[in-house]
Amino acid sequence: MSQKDLLIEIEAKKELYGYQKGDIDKIFERLDNAPSNYHLLYQLPTGGGKTVIFSEIVRRYIAQHDKKVVVLTHRIELCKQTSKMLKGFDVKNKIINSVIKELPDQEEYSCFVAMVETLKNRLNDEKLMIDNVGLVIIDEAHYNSFRKLFSQFKNSFILGVTATPLSSNIKLPMHQNYDELIVGDTIQSLIDNGFLARATTYSYDVGLTSLKVGINGDYTVKSSDDLYMNMVMQEKLLHAYSEKSLGKKTLIFNNGINTSLYVYETFREAGYAIKHLDNTTSNEDRKEILHWFKKTPDAILTSVGILTTGFDEPTVESIILNRATKSLTLYFQMIGRGSRKLPNKDTFTVIDLGNNALRFGFWNDPMDWQHIFKSPEYYLENLRDDAEIENNFKYVMPEATRKMFAKTAVIDLDIEEVFKRNMALNLRSKEVIETSILQHALMCVENTNDLYGARMLSKLLADDIESRVRRYVKCLGKTSKNYREWLIEDYKVKLSLAIGKKFRELNL
Repeated sequence: MSQKDLLIEIEAKKELYGYQKGDIDKIFERLDNAPSNYHLLYQLPTGGGKTVIFSEIVRRYIAQHDKKVVVLTHRIELCKQTSKMLKGFDVKNKIINSVIKELPDQEEYSCFVAMVETLKNRLNDEKLMIDNVGLVIIDEAHYNSFRKLFSQFKNSFILGVTATPLSSNIKLPMHQNYDELIVGDTIQSLIDNGFLARATTYSYDVGLTSLKVGINGDYTVKSSDDLYMNMVMQEKLLHAYSEKSLGKKTLIFNNGINTSLYVYETFREAGYAIKHLDNTTSNEDRKEILHWFKKTPDAILTSVGILTTGFDEPTVESIILNRATKSLTLYFQMIGRGSRKLPNKDTFTVIDLGNNALRFGFWNDPMDWQHIFKSPEYYLENLRDDAEIENNFKYVMPEATRKMFAKTAVIDLDIEEVFKRNMALNLRSKEVIETSILQHALMCVENTNDLYGARMLSKLLADDIESRVRRYVKCLGKTSKNYREWLIEDYKVKLSLAIGKKFRELNL
């Protein structure tokens, strides 16, 4: 966003909305009546105006108290944006960055904005001391790095601000560092009252049991790359985009750089306007790419972990989650990039290729933040795991694929029903798979004129095959992942043979 655009936005937001005023009053009630070293956490959804709210809090606090305010962020971009917003509220402030070693002019300022690591280093050097700090505001408070500075402000009122009051480290729950949580308006309320755009979510079932969880509690980059870089997933991504987001300004979120680069090549070869961005991109290239993205109506930007915070492009019309995550915070941050409302934008699209909506619920679903704040372990333990999610998948053939099998009246097969019938007749359980293969073979032969075309059609059945094998394995009971994977590959080999046999039978 250009400085001119930001200043226009600041001017528009100086007139606070009713829900913002109400929350500010609640916070000041604690500021006025709670102990001076009270720790208060405030939750408000992405797009609700957290920076606007705490900028007004800073303005009012400085006007009412003869004390200073420190605002902490975790990224330099957020420092700059926060400083500009504060200036828009007539709060003279100074950014403490890596260049600042001392503060000989600190009496000229009542407010300081700093990155947590930078301020920690300066305070540890004992060269930079900020006197008389009455209020410390922590933006994106769910990050645990801020804990490092709590001891430096033992006598200050600490206000943490976040969209998701769930610690990034389950071993360090937020209720250990904050005395109370104030919950702001819900996402649904902000949508209903015209402050946020409404999301339309399309979920595509994805088998995630190959993913591994790392020490940070989320899926590892390597296992994600292995899954999302395979041809089936690339085709599913391209299909989902062309089906639901074609022509829309789109952000694609990935877990690994290799996956994002692969996505870039896939879309570029398909003729789409796309660029790639990650944390190794130079500042100059990043500015150029973001400018291109802003000015190009149907632009696609594929990225890795760099646009979840500190990035605001209201014209985004589509969000693609080309990754799975176990982080509730990341889930809300990614979708929130598309939620800004404009005069000609009331809705946006979310394409979920990581079963995330099945894990956390839809973006605008009600959340009991007080419960999550007080009992994060209970919340996390009760999230649906990948095996449970996949067991409940119900495959629905995409419309475009169904048209390729138009000559076949019935394309479904109730695996569970066939399994029960075969068991009642004392037949081998494997005959369930054989029945499924025969039906798929007939579908392929009925809808083509030659053997090659029939075998090419069978490639379109990959998701249906995986779904049927998964349901069959569920009927068997406890089986290994390797066995299921072998069954899928064996199914495809036997399907090819069955297609050849069926083609010869029908063409004798």
